[in-house]
This record gives sequence, structure tokens and C-alpha cells, in this order.
Amino acid sequence: MDLGADEFEESLPLLQELVQEADFVGLDIEFTGLRSNLSGPQQISLFDLPSEWYLKTRQSVQQFTICQIGLSVFSAIEGEANKYIAHSCNFFLFPTTFGILDSEFSFQASSVQFLNQYGFNYNKFLKNGIPYMNEEQEKKIRHDILTGNWRVRSSPDKDQIKAVIDKVTRWLDLAKEGDWMTLPGIAGFQAFEVQLVLRQALPDIWTVLKDEGVVVKKVSKQHRWYLQNTSCDRESCWKEKILLSARGFSVFFQMLVKAQKPLVGHNMMMDLLHLHEKFFRPLPESYDQFKQNIHSLFPVLIDTKNVTKDIWKEMNFPRVSNLSEVYEVLNSDLNPTKNSGPEIVHASRCEKYVKTKCPHEAAYDAFLCGSVLLKVAHLLLQKIHGGCYKYKRSVTHGWEAYFLNKKCASLTLFLVVWLFMGPCIDPVPESSFPQYLDVLAPYVNQVNLIRAGVPKINFSGPDYPSIRPPILILSIKRWPGVSEQQVYHKFQNLCKFDVRRLTRSQFLLLTNKFKDARNVLKEYRGHPTLCISLYRYWRHSPDVNCVLQVCGIVTAWALLAFIFGRSGP
Repeated sequence: MDLGADEFEESLPLLQELVQEADFVGLDIEFTGLRSNLSGPQQISLFDLPSEWYLKTRQSVQQFTICQIGLSVFSAIEGEANKYIAHSCNFFLFPTTFGILDSEFSFQASSVQFLNQYGFNYNKFLKNGIPYMNEEQEKKIRHDILTGNWRVRSSPDKDQIKAVIDKVTRWLDLAKEGDWMTLPGIAGFQAFEVQLVLRQALPDIWTVLKDEGVVVKKVSKQHRWYLQNTSCDRESCWKEKILLSARGFSVFFQMLVKAQKPLVGHNMMMDLLHLHEKFFRPLPESYDQFKQNIHSLFPVLIDTKNVTKDIWKEMNFPRVSNLSEVYEVLNSDLNPTKNSGPEIVHASRCEKYVKTKCPHEAAYDAFLCGSVLLKVAHLLLQKIHGGCYKYKRSVTHGWEAYFLNKKCASLTLFLVVWLFMGPCIDPVPESSFPQYLDVLAPYVNQVNLIRAGVPKINFSGPDYPSIRPPILILSIKRWPGVSEQQVYHKFQNLCKFDVRRLTRSQFLLLTNKFKDARNVLKEYRGHPTLCISLYRYWRHSPDVNCVLQVCGIVTAWALLAFIFGRSGP
């Protein structure tokens, strides 16, 4: 189901009901760009601490905007064992242009090309995008509207308002009291905006919003006063309606936050950054503050990228490169729990994805996130109970054989043992989402981090220490003026390293694969001009070397002073 500005407001009650009754929500977001083309130290790298990675990425998030959000709301079907229904919806968004709000954002050519390749509808984004704003923007707009300081600022809106006023003014010159006219093609919060301006500018008219457009009626001043003071159409109510319409998708975002449902994504770090910036507050400079804010908004986060990385290693599944391939493997015979796993059906208005694959359409990817989560959780649950079953069964069989062989008369002891072990050999219980959450507990609030010093961020506590391969140090002889870029190209055919200059002739090398680090150490052992070894801080750091040199000089002077002082008269 696709929703734009025209359909959004009337769909809000249904969306709110779906979220409140959901077990969890799958999320995916498409952007106008991913990363600014920053160079040098501003590029993200494997050397970055999480706080450094955050500050660099924050700039890109502020530069680009959201063009589509996909949500897939999963709910267990009451009365049916391990069966879920998914309501999947695409929301096309466009920043609010209202009053003083007139956002600037960039397009990245590669991102536009990528989305276009997968059939993204830019007309829906640009022409019918749902407006949105964050809390800081809402405060400014609310203050301006409620205090009467609100003005139309953007040029297109000014031109439209001027044309409407001219048209109504010309009509008023010839109209009689009780006559009316219709202004077609004005919808959304702009319809409220137009009516408010007309009512302020012309004291002898009244306006009503109908399906066909804004209806303008010529009335007497006494009738105008009466209409203006009726409870159903006071100016204060109008202002609240304008604000509600201008907030757009941000209203639904607050519903999502209030529901406190588990939020599921795949490589979802960029999604969380944009959610904070666009709908909550501008991203803070403090990385720790960002983590606290996200955890308060969404207490339960599950990144399927983080979960599947561990499962893939353990199950020896074939290597995959994206979410669609993960989904295909879990739906194949390679998954030992394929036939016993959860059944997932699409809701009646969301059947587009029953037979059609739409990769990189936000709602489709959100549906894949939720489906992968359920299938992986079921696999984990079956492994835990299956392992317990096999172990306990073998133990009880052993006890049974012992008693039979010994012809033990102590039936009581045998029954005690059986009662003790018996509960563990019951068949695997019917799966439920709370059970799935229990087995996923080690992965909750652990969000995958691409290209940084740590592999994931922990939103509910301190980040875990790095498990990356060790840093290597490259010492170069007879290659004057060599740059980081030249060093990178030198090794790129063997393996991919992030390169950082240490001194004029020394560079640090870092990869995220242990195999690459071992290969390069082996390949360049004994090389005449490129010497590669493990980096040791106390041995190789220029700062430490500087301190040691200063200490050496001070010690030498002190020793000389002591010697010559003793040899004096």
C-alpha cells in the first residue's frame, strides 16, 4: 500500500490501531543520498571510534533527506498457532514548506540512479510527499501560528495565495450576499492555509473545505461574526488543524514512539540517525546523548544484519550480500526449520508482495526484515529446545538402562529421576513472539556499524570493545613523497586496507578481515623497501618516542651534571 499526502490523514486512525495491536514493526528507509563525498580525515574509516564515526556521519544525515519510509506491521493472528499477518505500507515524504520552514537538501547522483534502477517513483516523492517536521521546527511554527506572527514565506505559496486573493476579490465585486464560488485543486494543510489568509484579508466572506475544494461564500459582517464564534469553527481550532496537517508524518512517528513496539531493521544505523534528525530533534553533537535519545524513543531495537551474521557462521549457510538473499536462504531447504517455521500472510490491502519481488522498495524491504527476524528467531528457538531434547533424552535412556540391567528394586528412585528429567524431554512448545524475543535477547539493541573501529553499537549500555584484526605498521624505504592514496592502491589487489599516515615514512594499515592481515604479513615478509609488522603503541607511537627522547635528553644532562659536579673542586 502506497500513501502520499492526499491519503495520509484519513489513514491515520487505521495506522494507529495497527501499531497498537502489533507484536513488532519492520522498518526501511530510502534517502536522497547516503554519504557526503568527504575527503581526507573526514572520510569514515576502520580507525574511527564510534563517537568519531557518529560525528562524521552526522554531517551527511543533515545534508540529505528521506524520500520514502517503509513500515511492515506484524501481528500474531489470534487463535492460530505461529501465524502472523503483515501490513506493509510505503510512505512518500517531502519536507514541510510552511511559514518560515523551507528546508534545503541534496541529491546524490549515485543514490538517484540506484533508486531509479529499481523503479522508484520520484513524482510521488516530489508532488505528493507527506510533510513532516521535528520537534524544534514544530515549536517555532506553533509559536508563530498561535501568536498571530505567522506569514507565508515561500515564493510558490505567495504566488498561489496572491492569485487566490485576486480571483476571490474580482468575484466579490459582482457577487451578492449568499453567493458562493469554489477554488478547486487545493488540498492538505495548504487548504487550511488558504482559508486562514482569505478570512484575515476579506471581512465579508466565509470559507468551507469540501471534497471538490475550498468553497468561498459572501456573508454579512453580522453573519461572519456568528460563524467565527461558533464552537465547531473557531480560529483557534483552525490553527490547531493547520499545525496538525503541517506536522504530517511526524504525527504518526509520535504514535510509533508511544506504542513502544520492537523496531526491526537491517543495517539500520542510518535509519535511526535520520529518524532522530527528521522527526525528533536535530542530531546532538554528543554521541552518548544520541544513544540515550534513541533508546528512550525505541527501547527494543533488533538489527537483522547483526543477528544473521552469527547464525550464518554457525549454520554454514552460503555467503550472502544483501537482505533479499538472506530471505531466500531462510526460505529454502537449507534452513532445517523451514517447514516448522512461522507462517506469514499479507493483509488484504497489502497483497502486492505476495507474488512480486520489489527489492529496495521501502515497504518490501521492511517486510523482509520482519520475515527474516521471525525465521531466524524460530531457528534459534528450535536449536535451543532441540539440543535440550537430545541431551536429556539420552540421559534418561541411560538411567533407564542402568536400572533395568541392575534389576534395581528401587522403583521410587527411578521415578524421581524420570520426574526430574521428564519436563526437559517434552516436545518443543508452540512458538510465540515473546519466546522469540527471549532467544533474541543477546542481539537486542545491538545495531550493526559499517566501517568503523567496532562492529556494532550498543544502545542500552557501553559499546563492546573492538574485535577487529590488529593494526599493522608499514615502514617505507626509498619512496619519497608517498601518499596515503598511493599506499592504498599498492595493496588493493591483495586486500583492502584503510590507510592512515603515522610519520613521513610510516603508515598504519587496518582491515576488517583477519585473513587479509595474515596474508599481507606473509606476502611482504623480508621485502626490501616495504616493511610490515604488527603495530605496538609503546614502540611505534610518535608521541611515546618524543617523550622517551625528551626523557633521554634530560637524563643525559642530569648525568653529565652529576659527573662534572663531582669532579669539580
